[in-house]
Amino acid sequence: MNKVEGVILDWAGTAVDFGCFAPVNVFVDIFRNAGIDVTMEEARKPMGLLKIDHIRAMLSMPRIAALWEEKYERAHNEKDVTSLYAEFEPALLKSLSKYTDPIPEVIQTVAVLRDQGLKIGSTTGYTNSMMDIVVPNAKQKGYSPDFYVTPDETDSFGRPFPYMIFRNMEELKITAAWKTVKVGDTVSDIKEAMNAGIWSVGIIVGSSEMGLSQQEYRSLSPHQKEEVIEKTKEIFISNGADFTIRTMSELPQIIEKINGLISKGIKNKGKSALEI
Repeated sequence: MNKVEGVILDWAGTAVDFGCFAPVNVFVDIFRNAGIDVTMEEARKPMGLLKIDHIRAMLSMPRIAALWEEKYERAHNEKDVTSLYAEFEPALLKSLSKYTDPIPEVIQTVAVLRDQGLKIGSTTGYTNSMMDIVVPNAKQKGYSPDFYVTPDETDSFGRPFPYMIFRNMEELKITAAWKTVKVGDTVSDIKEAMNAGIWSVGIIVGSSEMGLSQQEYRSLSPHQKEEVIEKTKEIFISNGADFTIRTMSELPQIIEKINGLISKGIKNKGKSALEI
């Protein structure tokens, strides 16, 4: 049948951990321990990548690279990457269970999608050892996809490579890329979907891209909320997202819209799908 068969969700910032704070806080801490003060914005910029790749990306940022050279009188190298990651992983594992609450509307929306016959897959920038904590904790709180895969299972080729999506499609028996929708909260999620040739949806409220905690978001005035929503939406669209949604409750409507496009023979329009 020519319609969407499966939805692949990201984890932190999309399905659990409103604002995606678990990894961000640790990235800031490990750089501070190395004598380099990084901003929350810098720590968030590569979000969605495999975490060791995230560290590489941060070290390559011009300001951070310059600070590193100033402190250590040399450019950073791969030994620095592995040293920082060796500190990052145990610190994240220690705190991760506290960041596994499903984001509002996720559990209800997944139930609606399953009632419509859709399969629920997932990809992540976390490793297997990290997901060994996230998955059972999220399940106890009511969220459990049909399948998940980490970069550990794709030879460490995480986002923006499409291989985790392909692994989901294989496991869930989705019959075509254009019958698959990826939902994520980072630019890396959008690029992962684009590289896999599937529909991409950027989720705004609770996203790492928005970068606000639940309390911070709720404290905003209606006008301020609209401003941050529009800013985040534009980032996703400018990076090739097919669609954006404010919250997960809007996803079934997007699936319906995609099914309408598919019925017209449109199998993936990229950014131009927004104009149809």
